[in-house]
Amino acid sequence: MTIGFPLGLRALALGCLAALAFTANVSSVHAQSIVVMVNGEPITEYDVEQRSKLDFLSTHKQSSRQEVINELIDEKVKIKEGKKFGVEPTSSDVDQSFAGMGSRMHITPEQLAKSLESQGIRPETLKARIKAEMVWTSLVRGRYKERLIVSDKDVDVAVKNAGGDADQQGQAYEYKMQPIVLIVSNPSDQGAMELRHKEAEALRARIQSCAEANNTFKTTANAVIKEIVVKTSADIPPVLRKLLDDTPIGHLTPPEATKQGIQMVALCARNPTTIDTPKKREIKEQMYSKKYEATSKAYLDEVRKAAMIEYPTR
Repeated sequence: MTIGFPLGLRALALGCLAALAFTANVSSVHAQSIVVMVNGEPITEYDVEQRSKLDFLSTHKQSSRQEVINELIDEKVKIKEGKKFGVEPTSSDVDQSFAGMGSRMHITPEQLAKSLESQGIRPETLKARIKAEMVWTSLVRGRYKERLIVSDKDVDVAVKNAGGDADQQGQAYEYKMQPIVLIVSNPSDQGAMELRHKEAEALRARIQSCAEANNTFKTTANAVIKEIVVKTSADIPPVLRKLLDDTPIGHLTPPEATKQGIQMVALCARNPTTIDTPKKREIKEQMYSKKYEATSKAYLDEVRKAAMIEYPTR
């Protein structure tokens, strides 16, 4: 529902925003001009400006003003719909997701915040988008779980229509692995890393089984051997997959440097499997994504039609 709202209400809203902006010591230019009200909540020119910068930073494309406004409207209605069903991520949840984004970029949350600020973007702008995405993902997956199911039968048909995966059937494995880390307290210390690397190479040449690896690394100072992890070929990136395929059973993969120190993987088993191949996993994920996108769009259209969206009358 999209309507204009009277000048008196607009003036009242502007006055309230001005007072809040003054209290928070925010420039009046940032908060005074309301672009649209969504269910009684304002979206300001400053919000549009901030999101435009964030979108450009994310996509390297300049979105139109109306596209940005629509994006912000969508987020407002998503958040309200989430509250209706009790889906409300806490500040801690959002901060954790923000930190996770920084971690994938190999930077700290503080560095990510400074990077955004250097582009004229407040960290809260990104956090607002993260929160809306968290809410909406939970709603769509929770309310339409049955609709999003992709059956193995449908996947098999799709794989067959795509030419089959016979070439991958004989190359698909289930791997049983144990990650091992030789801890280095200061990974930036090249000397310490080199010493640990040499130690790892010596241990790698000696170990012939996972049992021996457990006995060795459980008594090695500043070393950790983790529980067995089971993954299929479809779960593992091609580079690591080749590394595991080239490693004899019971032996260790070549050592590599990580943030914790020097890491290797003990390969405990490698068994052929036809349950899941990389091609089958890829097609299944594509099918799920199509179902999710269609369901999400239909749900958002429904929620947005019920929303009170008010543009200022000029």
